[in-house]
Amino acid sequence: MKKLVREFEFTAEQLSAVRACAAALGITETTARLLYARGMTTEGKMRAFLNPSRSHFLSPFLMKGMREAKELLTQARDEEWRVALFGDYDADGIGALAVLSRAMRMFGIEPYLYVPERAEGYGMSVAALDKIFDEFLPDLIVTVDCGISNADEVEYAKEQGAYVIVTDHHELPDRLPDCITINPKLKDEYPYDNLCGAGVAFKLACALIGDKAFELVDFAALSTVADSVPLTDENRDIVAEGLKRIEKRPRPAFSALLGKTSEVTAQTLAFTIAPRINAAGRMGDAHAALALFTTENEEAISALAEKLNLYNGERQRACDELYAQAVEQIREEGAYGNVVMLAAENWNAGFVGIVAARIAEEFSRPALLFVRRGDMLRGSARSVESVNIFEALKACSEYIEEFGGHAQAAGVNVTAENFPRLKAALDEYIGAHHEREDFASKLYVAGEGEDHARIAHELALLEPFGIGNRRPLFTLDVSRLEAAPVKPLSPHLSMSAGGLDFMYFNGAKELKFLRSDLKKTVVYEYNLSRFRGKEYLKGFVRAVLPAGGGDASPEAFENTLRSLRGEPVAATATTEETDAFLVLARSECAYGLAAVCYDAHTLASFPSLAGVPVEVFRLASGNTENVVLYAPDEGCDLSAFRDVVFLDRPPALAVRTGRANVVVNGDLIGYGGLCRLSAAREDLLAVFAALRTGADRVTGATYAEAAKRCDGLGFSAEEFIFALAVFEELGLVSLEEGRLRVFRGKKTELTNSQTYNAVLRLQELQ
Repeated sequence: MKKLVREFEFTAEQLSAVRACAAALGITETTARLLYARGMTTEGKMRAFLNPSRSHFLSPFLMKGMREAKELLTQARDEEWRVALFGDYDADGIGALAVLSRAMRMFGIEPYLYVPERAEGYGMSVAALDKIFDEFLPDLIVTVDCGISNADEVEYAKEQGAYVIVTDHHELPDRLPDCITINPKLKDEYPYDNLCGAGVAFKLACALIGDKAFELVDFAALSTVADSVPLTDENRDIVAEGLKRIEKRPRPAFSALLGKTSEVTAQTLAFTIAPRINAAGRMGDAHAALALFTTENEEAISALAEKLNLYNGERQRACDELYAQAVEQIREEGAYGNVVMLAAENWNAGFVGIVAARIAEEFSRPALLFVRRGDMLRGSARSVESVNIFEALKACSEYIEEFGGHAQAAGVNVTAENFPRLKAALDEYIGAHHEREDFASKLYVAGEGEDHARIAHELALLEPFGIGNRRPLFTLDVSRLEAAPVKPLSPHLSMSAGGLDFMYFNGAKELKFLRSDLKKTVVYEYNLSRFRGKEYLKGFVRAVLPAGGGDASPEAFENTLRSLRGEPVAATATTEETDAFLVLARSECAYGLAAVCYDAHTLASFPSLAGVPVEVFRLASGNTENVVLYAPDEGCDLSAFRDVVFLDRPPALAVRTGRANVVVNGDLIGYGGLCRLSAAREDLLAVFAALRTGADRVTGATYAEAAKRCDGLGFSAEEFIFALAVFEELGLVSLEEGRLRVFRGKKTELTNSQTYNAVLRLQELQ
């Protein structure tokens, strides 16, 4: 379950400074609070942040190695050396090659470009260097977005007679290459260390050709967004300037990939262009992406863009398939530790990083996926915000053949023998260095929404959003919401509350919860859009979370009634035994336990579950975190859990438990409401008569919703829902499309209803 975290808490002194800045800048206190919390603690810093510009670019010569690199490249130009650029196959590496190759041509050097395919592995290799020397025989090799971990390969290149300049941004290894090295993470006078590989290449371009390098800032902007580095300080200026250039004068390559996209934002680069560049490398054709970004032939650009679009479609299908296989493996093996590590022989090495990122987000833990080739496993690691996976791998390096990367992503090679040892070591290291709070799936919120139009317009000034400058989220506390699909059968919902219209993409699964009388918190972001000259403001829902309180009894009763379709279940424990089991399970692991109850009063009997998140009707996440689930929807899937504990005896087993260990407390009954129903024929006929005369008042997507809207036509909600379920099962009525239809003249018996018979059986057992 996602946890709401306030993005900021201020002292009285800080709040005074925030208000002073807000007044000086003419912005709301809400916006000023956001800026202050993100490090803009003075009026000047806020003003600079609100007005990103190339005027804020830092001098490249503050960076260690920059002057030496320019001197050597000047010598190379003047003496007509043969210069090779060695890049990487992802969007950052391709962007870096595009920047530096163009800058070198403007500087007077015609470089040879080399990008390895993913099958060759990340970074420099002796085999790749041999190819370069065989084809080009360079006097100087310059790396972009790689090389910092290739000390041995740099020595090999020098032995072949070439000078080497390494430009990189990845974390520093214990041993650095013995050559001119430019990396913002080195100790120097450069105050910002979060540039991406293309950002470093852009700074070298600035050193070589001065302001002419600004023509190349669009490539640097794309790579900055694609490589998920923080969009703060100089990165923010680079992306803002790059977006301006793309909006005003998009390159043919960008236009071809953007298609009919009308508005270009950081998100457009991240989700439209970058995946297509990365797809080429993942499909084993990084040269296609490089060619697209280095050619000026518009006919070739069109064909290359179409090829990348096709690659991206193939990549999406392959990733979906790999993800399904990975999740199935998790279900078989369980995911109950501090790290998820998976391996298979048939996976594509180009896709494991994408799927690892998806699993890390879903399971709120670092995830490592490997492809096995003989005795060697090559993999990709992705992490959650609070866990530095590079440091974790470094601490466990005795079990690793090779690794490199940064805090949130890394490449890892390990032998088959050391795979389980690495998994155990990572689990132990992460568990020892992180609290449970570090693994919580968090939503950082700025506060309650207010003055919607003004706030939305001010937040537009905080663009571009991304890592380090997340899009602000706001909350609204509500009870019942009249949510509805935007059109029939659509998975997307629309609703209104608090003076704002909302869109909830893929929210249909939450419809029952939204329409219930339970108190809930809507978490949303503001969205301003323009269409045909008119501006539209909406709230885009990111999550809807239980807020505690309110009444869910009609929906819970309907779920209990529907669960009768499941298999009979036998008691296996007493309340005391169940509680002891819960205490032990929680003490051993924070994952793998699902405690289920059907009666709202049951939880009071289990103080051992204090602090465990409670979800209603369905699980909001599949990360197997210990959880309490109240009145689960029929067919709810709990098969990924190690233990499924029914705190009260269910009417039947209507949830999927797979291979989980199932514990059923027989002391408490979860279906008391069913036992109190009247199953007398005359009572049911009375409800049917009311349905016939009041059919036009009965509307709703569920029995519970229909009962609330018509006040049960004078009957209790339970009696009304029970009768409606029985009569629909018998074919006497239908609630399809949200309206009641009564079919007259049909003859049948109550005992033809499975639900009716099941309720009778339960009542006989009491």
